[in-house]
Amino acid sequence: MSDRDQAGVLLPQQPIDRLIAPIERFLHVEAASGIVLLSCTVVALVLANSGWSEGFLGLWNTKVGIQLGSVELMHSLQHWINDGAMAIFFFVIGLEVKREIVLGELRDARKAALPLAAALGGMVVPAGLYLALQHGKAGQSGWGISMATDIAFVVGCMAVLGPRIPPSFRVMILSLAIVDDIGAILVIAIGYSESINLIALGLGFAGVILVPGMWRLGIRNPLVHGAVGIGVWLAFHESGVHATIAGVLLGLVTPASAHVSSGVFMQGIRRVGEIFRGEGWANTAHRAAKVRVMKKFARESISPVEYLEGALHPWVSFVIMPMFALANAGVPFVVSDVLDPVALTIVVSLTIGKPIGIVGASWIAVRAGIASLPQGVSWPVLVGGGLLAGIGFTMALFIAGLALEGPLLATAKVGVLGASVIAGVAGMSLLLIVLPRPGDSTSREEPT
Repeated sequence: MSDRDQAGVLLPQQPIDRLIAPIERFLHVEAASGIVLLSCTVVALVLANSGWSEGFLGLWNTKVGIQLGSVELMHSLQHWINDGAMAIFFFVIGLEVKREIVLGELRDARKAALPLAAALGGMVVPAGLYLALQHGKAGQSGWGISMATDIAFVVGCMAVLGPRIPPSFRVMILSLAIVDDIGAILVIAIGYSESINLIALGLGFAGVILVPGMWRLGIRNPLVHGAVGIGVWLAFHESGVHATIAGVLLGLVTPASAHVSSGVFMQGIRRVGEIFRGEGWANTAHRAAKVRVMKKFARESISPVEYLEGALHPWVSFVIMPMFALANAGVPFVVSDVLDPVALTIVVSLTIGKPIGIVGASWIAVRAGIASLPQGVSWPVLVGGGLLAGIGFTMALFIAGLALEGPLLATAKVGVLGASVIAGVAGMSLLLIVLPRPGDSTSREEPT
């Protein structure tokens, strides 16, 4: 749905609209981001295993940066994507977590109990299985790889299944994935940070604390907040704690309530109508100022979390994540990598450990009486969701790049890609079997 349709206002048709309209429709298709991400993954794999492999892989090692006198900030293009652009990805995750905790399913302890338990099981069991298979071996440090779930691909798979997916099941899986992201963030912060520079870390936290103070003071200029955000990122980047954590923290301290209440907003709308109908608008001397006030008033009627999430989500889904896939999924494929112990361990952990952890922890939570299965969700359906959660991809590749290097990293990427394909196909196949067709009067299996 375009902005024009959402506003319910028919703006004058422009020639460019005929070009933009199909693009807008595609961007609002739920599975679109997964399609773009999958396409970029395929492109990266094809180029990495073609005659252009050397140039394609070398591109991501190109040094880019700035130098001011003795101060130099030069890194590879891949580093800027993984540590810089992905900080925006993690910022959006922080916004989503904040929204769910304050306004969504995670604010209700009873409703949050099941996805919380399922996510914990889905992190602990695959990580434990990985460690059991790799203990004392070269790939041991990759234990965090199998804890991740890729929301974009999981949402895409559910969108393909369409109306077969019960709304309650969708909400549960998305809540599970958000809790999963929180776990992955903690893994990155605790398990894969380097030696800590306390001064830089202190400056970073000072910047994070400054942000909510700026909101309270009424400082809402995006350029000011952007400058502070860059400063926080730089501080974390130099602190030894992974720089993307800055994005998460900034997302979590963003206000989740609107500055202008709905009642005040409605009064303002009536006042705007009076201005347009009266002489106030006929006086051209202050029209620009009135438009700026109206724009600010409308902007303040929704929370910063909601506004920023809506504004940044397309950029994350259709620019940052595809760039990440191009820079990281390109693995020169060697048949022997498929049978490498690290690759096989990742496949087993994600495709077997993940669903066992999710279903097992959910069963314990339900039996203990602290949670209940949502309406329309049976245990076989939950198994299908557990398999879909084994699509680790973006976060799994990200953690693999932090945990491993060289040949081990290459084989780990093969394992992540293989596991994601297996988990996606298995999960969708099972859900097609156990979920009734739309309009089917056959009742779903009731949880016991």
